Amino acid sequence: MGISVDSQEGQGSFVGFRSLVRRKQVDSVHAKRKGHQLAKELSVPFLIAIGVGSTIGAGVYILVGTVAREHSGPALTLSFLVAGIAAALSAFCYAELSSRCPSAGSAYHYSYICVGEGVAWLVGWALILEYTIGGAAVARGISPNLAFLFGGEASLPAFLARQYIPGLDLVVDPCAAVLVFFVTGLLCVGIKESTLAQAIVTTANVCALLFVIIAGTYLGFKSGWVGYELPTGYFPFGVDGMLAGSATVFFAYIGFDSVASTAEEVKNPQRDLPLGIGAALSICCALYMLVSIVVVGLVPYHAMDPDTPISSAFADHGMQWAAYIITVGAVTALCSTLMGSLLPQPRILMAMARDGLLPPFFSEVNKRTQVPLKSTVATGIGAAVLAFFMDVSQLAGMVSVGTLLAFTMVAISVLIVRYVPPDEVPMPSSLQESIDAFSLQYGKATQETDGEDTKSIAGSSKDASKSLLDQVDVSVEIPLIAKHLHLGNYEMSENKRRKIAGWTIMLTCIGAFLLTYAASSLGLPGSLRYTVCGVGGALLSCGLIVLTFIDQDDARHNFGHTGGFLCPFVPLLPIFSILINVYLLINLGAATWARVSVWLLTGVVVYVFYGRTHSSLHDAVYVPAAHADEIYRKSPEYVA
Repeated sequence: MGISVDSQEGQGSFVGFRSLVRRKQVDSVHAKRKGHQLAKELSVPFLIAIGVGSTIGAGVYILVGTVAREHSGPALTLSFLVAGIAAALSAFCYAELSSRCPSAGSAYHYSYICVGEGVAWLVGWALILEYTIGGAAVARGISPNLAFLFGGEASLPAFLARQYIPGLDLVVDPCAAVLVFFVTGLLCVGIKESTLAQAIVTTANVCALLFVIIAGTYLGFKSGWVGYELPTGYFPFGVDGMLAGSATVFFAYIGFDSVASTAEEVKNPQRDLPLGIGAALSICCALYMLVSIVVVGLVPYHAMDPDTPISSAFADHGMQWAAYIITVGAVTALCSTLMGSLLPQPRILMAMARDGLLPPFFSEVNKRTQVPLKSTVATGIGAAVLAFFMDVSQLAGMVSVGTLLAFTMVAISVLIVRYVPPDEVPMPSSLQESIDAFSLQYGKATQETDGEDTKSIAGSSKDASKSLLDQVDVSVEIPLIAKHLHLGNYEMSENKRRKIAGWTIMLTCIGAFLLTYAASSLGLPGSLRYTVCGVGGALLSCGLIVLTFIDQDDARHNFGHTGGFLCPFVPLLPIFSILINVYLLINLGAATWARVSVWLLTGVVVYVFYGRTHSSLHDAVYVPAAHADEIYRKSPEYVA
């Protein structure tokens, strides 16, 4: 393995492919960051507030009725449990990567390090769409709930009430835009201040849910839990119905990934990020299950109001006034979710701009507040315009694409880190002298020990077709001959193991896609469907078996920041996570994918004409990871 340069002069279409697979380094401890840095202010309680606030939206106040009526019946609690376990698979993967690579950017950052620039760009571009539309959709949902609290739409001030514009056939929502601007201003003040505000709002939402649980339990024991005394039993739609309900309520757990986006602002990321992600998801799952136990017990599932199931359940037991508490809970849930939607996007924009894939405008951090101020303002303006002019409810399905795509790539990244972690790291071309000096030093050492001619490896690194250390073993140390002879056979087997593991991971992902596609596409002819399903199942099973018995890479112990959380049950857990997320992606519907495709194609154009040529890795020099620290120490531009 040698030193190579990602030079892009005169290499045609091959260069275009190389730009898609080039990978960046986990932030080096030697590198000097330019400009102001994000403030390290967050601890576990703040992370829990971000996770719970971003996850528990107003949907839970409606979702329980819809899923119970159409899918689960009294087994709604099990639907939430199964969905929580499925979400936990992704959470485990996030916990490991966020502690290994604690920088802003979340799934985009992990994909760039482990998979490549092309996939990372698509993940980041999809997340931009998710957070923008998600924020606008949440803001649109707040004004009707506020109007209910104040006595109806007519009770709101004229400048906040929704207005219909006949000529444009639009219903504008000034209240939604004002709320987005208010939250944007809050996020600009500072990460600690905005997170404290989110914690207060989230606490109010949790208190409303606790009221539902406690008061509902009292009414349930008083009335005899009529919802469970039905002739249809606990599974009126069967186990299949319960699992279908799990697929629906899975999206109620989306939001914990917002915690990972703040990794660069966490005081102790190796300890606090896994705790924050795990605690947030556990709290959400417990609240969901307890609320569902109470609600389906108060009212028979077939009699639930699909729009206001919780308020109607309390009204049926003579507690009409509870509707106001529940509405307050829904408003606070929406406000907290709005903060959770607008918080991660500026950090993703900042991370992409740092890497050169977006203009440097987005990477600037304000000196006083220590937040990406310009990115935050741009995010707020975009979400406010959408919330004001558009009814984004039809676009809500597009939000799920970004999240599920991110979940999938994070699970794949865990497999890559464990089995084939990057063994080369990029360095800026400004370190060329240090790299050449390192090359010559080991070239002379090799010549002295085995008499080989090393003149050919001392050339300029501008020639990307030649590696500066092609004839120097990457593990060469003193004594050179003994080390080389002792590990010669082992290195050959290690290279073979990496190739087998790499191909196995790729074929496992293909198998997951084929299996879920065949299982979801009922329109396929029977024989073709079973054939595709069999091929996909075989690839998936073989991949799981091979990865189970093959050794994981020893370099995983030193990859990134060590001492943090390690995902358990690898490869089983990441593979199941991939399978679940790919299944949900395929089942989002053709209309959703048609809309998302337009956005992704736009992203491809932006990448081809800007990101690819402005990437910080455009002229990067790739060196063996084992020697990166030594080269850094020899450079005057970097500090120890």
